Amino acid sequence: MIEVENLTKYYGSQMAIEDVNFTVEKGEILGFLGPNAAGKTTTMRILTCYMPATKGTARVAGYDVFEDSLQVRRRIGYLPENPPLYNDMSVSSYLGFVSRIKGIESNQRAKRVEEVMERCSITEVKDRVIGKLSKGYKQRVGLAQALIHDPEVLILDEPTVGLDPKQIIEVRELIKSLGGDHTVVVSSHILPEVSMTCQRVVIINEGKVVAEDTPENLTAKLKGSESIYLEVEGPQEEILQALKGVKGILEVKAEPKDGRSAFYLESELKKDIRRELSSLIVGKGWGLYEIRSRGMSLEEIFLHLTTKEEEV
Repeated sequence: MIEVENLTKYYGSQMAIEDVNFTVEKGEILGFLGPNAAGKTTTMRILTCYMPATKGTARVAGYDVFEDSLQVRRRIGYLPENPPLYNDMSVSSYLGFVSRIKGIESNQRAKRVEEVMERCSITEVKDRVIGKLSKGYKQRVGLAQALIHDPEVLILDEPTVGLDPKQIIEVRELIKSLGGDHTVVVSSHILPEVSMTCQRVVIINEGKVVAEDTPENLTAKLKGSESIYLEVEGPQEEILQALKGVKGILEVKAEPKDGRSAFYLESELKKDIRRELSSLIVGKGWGLYEIRSRGMSLEEIFLHLTTKEEEV
C-alpha cells in the first residue's frame, strides 16, 4: 500500500532524511519511531504531498506522491501533530465543511459526519465550538477530519502528544480499531504508543532508517539468543545445576523471589526449549509457577539503535 524508496530531503545543505526505504502492507498498522528531529515529520509530509523530496520515490496505493499527488491525497487521511482545526466553528459544522472540500457527495455528507463523530466519540460535543474543547477532544476531532472521506491510508503524526493518560488510552484503542480497514502509519517518539498499537516498527535516527521489523524479531536480531524467564519452587542450587545441563542453554542466572527462585535463561537462537524445561522441573517434583519467553522491551531496542556509545 505504501512504498518508499531512497527517499531523501535536504533543506539547503542540511540533510533531513537520506535514502529512507520501507513498505507498509494493506491493513497494517506501522509505527514510525525515532527521537525528536530524526526525520519523522519530514517523511510524513512527503508521503502526504505536503512537500516534495529532493530525490527518491514514494508511492501510495500505486500512485507516485509527486507525479500523481491528487490521486494520493484522495486516498490519504492526515493528522499532523497540530490538528488543522478552525477554532471558531462547531464540531459538526467543521466536519461538514471538511466533507465538502474532500469531495463527499452532498447526499452522503450528513450521514458520514454522524458516523465519524460516533467512531471518534465526539457526538456529545458536536454543537460545541472547537476552540472551547479540551486537548483530548480536539485531537479526536482531528482524527475525525482525517477519517471523514474513509481513506485507504491514515498517517498520524504524534497522535497522542499532550494528552492525559485517559485520553491516550482512548486514542490508542481507536487507532487499533482502524487496522484492517485502513492502512495506518503512526509517527511517534513515545515508545508505549508504538508497542501497544503497532504490528511492526520502522526506527529512524539522524535521517536514516536503522531498523525495520516486528519488535519480537528486532529483539532476536539484537540479542542473538532467546531469553526465558522461569519461576520455580525448590532447592535453588540444585535447580540451577539441572538447568545448566539442558542442551542449548547458554547462560543461567538465579535470584530469590517470594520464597521461590527466579531464573533468567539465555538459549540458542530460534530454539524453543520451554517444553523440555517444564518436563525437567515437573519430573524432579519441583513447583513450576511461571515459564515464558522474555524479549527486550521496545525501549531497550530503541536506545540500542539510536544511542551512540561514547568514545573512551
